Parts: sequence; C-alpha cells; structure tokens
Amino acid sequence: MSFQGQVALVTGGANGLGRATAARLVGQGAKVVLADIEADTGERAAADLGADFVRTDVTVPEDSQAAVDFAMERHGRLDIAFLNAGVTTGAGLVEHFDLERYRLAMGVNLDGVVFGLNAAVPAMRESGGGAIVATSSLAGLAPVPFDPVYSANKHAVQALCRSMAPVLAPDGINLNALCPGFAETRIVDPIRDGLAEGGVPLIKVERVVDGAMELFAADYNGEALFVQAGMDPQIFKFRRVPGPRPEAP
Repeated sequence: MSFQGQVALVTGGANGLGRATAARLVGQGAKVVLADIEADTGERAAADLGADFVRTDVTVPEDSQAAVDFAMERHGRLDIAFLNAGVTTGAGLVEHFDLERYRLAMGVNLDGVVFGLNAAVPAMRESGGGAIVATSSLAGLAPVPFDPVYSANKHAVQALCRSMAPVLAPDGINLNALCPGFAETRIVDPIRDGLAEGGVPLIKVERVVDGAMELFAADYNGEALFVQAGMDPQIFKFRRVPGPRPEAP
C-alpha cells in the first residue's frame, strides 16, 4: 500500500488513533497535516512524524476551513481527509443530562465531521478526487445505554457518510465511516476498569489503523467498516428497509 505524493489531513491528529494513522500515512509516502485543539501535543507529534500541524477546534467551521486551506497552500492539493476528532460524552439524559457536555460531544463528534466535509470537499474536487473517512464507532451501529448521547452522534456520523457518499461519487470522492470498538486509546480511560472487570478486550490501535488505511485505499463508498477485537476489519452489512406496499383494498 503506497500513498506516495498524496496529501492527507488528520483531525484529532495529536494523539491516539489520529496520530497512529498519521504515522502510517507518512510511512507510506504521504504528506500529512495534523489538526488538533491540543497545540503543544500536536506540535510535538508533527515534529516527531515529519508532518505539519495546525491548531484546529473542529467545533468551529472557520477552523476546519483554515486547516484545509493550510494543507492546500502548503502542499497544493488534498487527497485524504481523516475526520477523526472525538470525545466521550460522560452525560446521560433526563436526570443525568448535562447541557455543556452534550453540546461539546455533539460539536466535536458530529459538527466536526460536518464542518470537515464542508471544507474538504471543494479542495478534493480541485485536486481531482480523494477519500474521506469519518470516525464513527461500534456505538454508531448498536445501542449504548450507558452513553446514549455518544451513540446518537456516532449513529449520525455513519448515517451522514452513507447518505452523502452517492452525492460525492461523481466527483471521484469516496466517503466512508470507520466504526471501531473499544480500542487502546485514552478515550476509554473513564470506563477502562469496568471493561477489564467485564472481560472486554481492547483493540490494538494498529488494528484500527489497518481499517482506516483500507478505507483510504479501497474503492468503497458509503460503507461502514467495523473493527472488533479478535476479528479482521469488515464492512458492516445493514439490513434493507422494506419498501412500500399498496394498501389492501
């Protein structure tokens, strides 16, 4: 797998899955721009990887646009966008509802993808096409009673990708969702002990990166690729909604 000469933008690129994916892309010949709200960590990651860094708050549309503009000005094109920035919610509904946490989770996990798409698509059209991968989750494929807001925004991400992909296909742009389970990143820190007590294995980050790289390289469009412990990354098979039928006389 080679991405020689391609230019990639990775949001949430300072840590975890974003940084690991950026490292793999750099190793395969891509020029990478890391975008993250954590400036110090992002600058260090970029220096370590031989990448560029731009501070980006994905909840702000202008920041997403500025990150894409930076990539275009620095490298002259954009071939890959990994819209990966994400946070846990930590807030439920009804008695346990926290409006501030809700706004943050929806802003990062869903708005960040929407704003990233709005910024990246025109640049990719100018570049002749490309691949966009948005990080959803297994929580975007199944209910999560202990964090329903997180499940809601991750469902929205995969539904957005599946719905928007046919619109972008004529421009040579593939859009897919990456849906990992519990991976060895800091996002699981608040529930790490509970997962261990329940015997739930964590997925190695490099295994999730395998899934992301497959989506960048393959001719998939409008798919949700899941990554689960002990399994190879696979395309999730959605059941078709039954079509309409004439009313009985």
